[in-house]
Amino acid sequence: MPPPAADSSASAPTRARRWATTQVRRVLGVDDSRPHGTVAVLNDVEPDRPGLDSAELNALRNVRLFGAVGSVMMAVGALGAGAQPVLQNPLQGVRVLGLFARIPTSALSVTMIGTVMVVLSWLMLGRFAVGSFRGGSPRRLSRSQLDRTLLLWIVPLSVAPPMFSKDVYSYLAQSEITARGLDPYVLGPREALGLDNVLTRTVPTIWRDTPAPYGPLFLWIGRGITWLTGDNIVFGIFLHRVVALAGVALIVWSLPRLAARCRVSSVGALWLGAANPLLLFHLVAGIHNEALMLGLMLAGIELSLRAIESASPIRGPALALLIGGAGLIALSATVKIPSLLALGFVGMALARRWGATVRSVLASAALLAGVAAAVMLVISWASGLGFGWVNTLNTASAVRSWMSLPTLLGMGTGRAGVLLGIGDHTTAVLSLTRPIASVVAGVIALRMLIAVLRGRLHPIGALGVSLGALVLLFPVVQPWYLLWAVTPLAAWATRPVFRVPVICFSAFVSVILMPNGSEYQPFVIVQAAIATILTVTALIAVTRNHLPWRTPDGAETEHPRSGAYSGSL
Repeated sequence: MPPPAADSSASAPTRARRWATTQVRRVLGVDDSRPHGTVAVLNDVEPDRPGLDSAELNALRNVRLFGAVGSVMMAVGALGAGAQPVLQNPLQGVRVLGLFARIPTSALSVTMIGTVMVVLSWLMLGRFAVGSFRGGSPRRLSRSQLDRTLLLWIVPLSVAPPMFSKDVYSYLAQSEITARGLDPYVLGPREALGLDNVLTRTVPTIWRDTPAPYGPLFLWIGRGITWLTGDNIVFGIFLHRVVALAGVALIVWSLPRLAARCRVSSVGALWLGAANPLLLFHLVAGIHNEALMLGLMLAGIELSLRAIESASPIRGPALALLIGGAGLIALSATVKIPSLLALGFVGMALARRWGATVRSVLASAALLAGVAAAVMLVISWASGLGFGWVNTLNTASAVRSWMSLPTLLGMGTGRAGVLLGIGDHTTAVLSLTRPIASVVAGVIALRMLIAVLRGRLHPIGALGVSLGALVLLFPVVQPWYLLWAVTPLAAWATRPVFRVPVICFSAFVSVILMPNGSEYQPFVIVQAAIATILTVTALIAVTRNHLPWRTPDGAETEHPRSGAYSGSL
């Protein structure tokens, strides 16, 4: 810092410029002399722990079975309470399976009870994955035990009707538009296919006139599905779910490896990131293309860091790994564009290895930008869809989501104006809050990029924080968007200040959304909620000695008669 005399001798404009420069550098973290940035406190090393003892293994089996029963109940209830197609419903008129559609309250009750059971099982499983936040746990389940549990919970949801969202029907309609040689980035399902088309009829009304907001890779895959299935909705749903499951498999493959780079437990990362009910309910049951986007992005990051963090020079096989990883990230961006942000953090990690100079940043940016441009050009050319998707990225902002901070602020201000008698100015306020939020998200991402370049943050953590800011400040936020940030952060952030809010919010959001992707009559929801509360309460009472519902003040103990474990998250 210059001496006071020098400051006093400078002109007022010079002092103002110096002050402004200092503030900008401070906001971006350029002058941060601390060894770690502020958010680095979220990460801590998780030491290895021995496996579970016999009592804990017995409790784990019970937790696994409890969650599996809940998953099966969700699949069965979805026969009547799921996001069923308007036409070509294979259950319509069937004697037994079609009964659920005629008893909506019972079907919704079964689904809600199953949903709560899966969420509670996930919370109890956390006792064996990350331990108790009050004192930790001396033991941890193995990777194979978690994998078997996850697989057992996923299988019933994989064969169930779609739940929690009707977006898969938009995927089918947009794929049909593409297969007909029309431009899905200009035409919506109503205009391109006609209102009476079997696929258009299943698309939610709000999306019938909107063009596709997805990248060319996803629509290219969808065109292939349409080529195989035609207008067969059930077969099309099945193949889209196969694509989603492939993305989930990539997530499960990538998370443990990324966690190892951050010295975090692979089991803890998988529990929070892959076994999270948000992923099970919305990527598997809901068939959202975030599964493919996140899977490709995380796999690309792992391959890229494998080359960057290796001791060998980046040439030959290492260079091929780097280019391949960057190519996978670019592919993920041709599903949904936000994942392209990961390429910036890979680039900063590469620039740091090359000396963390301006020249190294430019060289890294040129290399990765060239890879990304090549991939996007090839996909756009080969698919025949071009770059029209760039003009439809803002399509989702037609929805006003309470989970988006700038949208919530705008809607709250507009409501306050109505109450005060000065009129509804929601649209005007949103035109201010949304651009401001975008700038704030950009500043946060830039600060994280600089932190990676200076070695204060691991690229995985910085990417997760940036995606978290992007999601919360995005004009529209759907529940599954939270996985953009949760999945990478699950491999890096271990402190309770991160995990506790994520666990609570994931559990809360998972149980409040309706399985049909829209709304029921209020009296149906109330009846189903009462049935769910009574049933789950009875289940807790019956299984109190067999499932880890509570954490004792002392050490974990075995039940004197049954040998059941009584511990909890």
